[in-house]
Amino acid sequence: MSGETDLIKLYSGRILALAADIPHLGRLDSPDATVKKRSPLCGSTVTVDVTLRDGRIDQFGQDVKACALGQAAAAVVGAAVIGTTRAQIEAARDQLKAMLKQDGPVPDAPFDGLEVLIPARDYKNRHASILLTLEATAEALEQAERANCA
Repeated sequence: MSGETDLIKLYSGRILALAADIPHLGRLDSPDATVKKRSPLCGSTVTVDVTLRDGRIDQFGQDVKACALGQAAAAVVGAAVIGTTRAQIEAARDQLKAMLKQDGPVPDAPFDGLEVLIPARDYKNRHASILLTLEATAEALEQAERANCA
């Protein structure tokens, strides 16, 4: 019964509210890059579209098919992503990974809202889903930068 209680605590009202209201949901018509990531463990998928202007995310779209934790992460990222650089996205990804796997601190602003996912530290099977949006965004930015330099 304690495992069930822990899961109920994990899926807090705040996580469920984030999962129900994901910013920038949907695909872009003409992205500079598109990346789809899938978690092999749970099957969650996230597809990210980006356009860049002056090295920063100008437009962002995401198609999220993930558990509530992955959706909550996508909501936090979606709310903060416009205007960020590849370096900021990569730092947020690395900080989120450290927060989940090594009890590291919460990611820096503007991604500090990811602190809502601290309770997921104990659920290693959920980490990949939580990381999908930032991983896909970082890869999409890398591709878009290469394409814009060509």
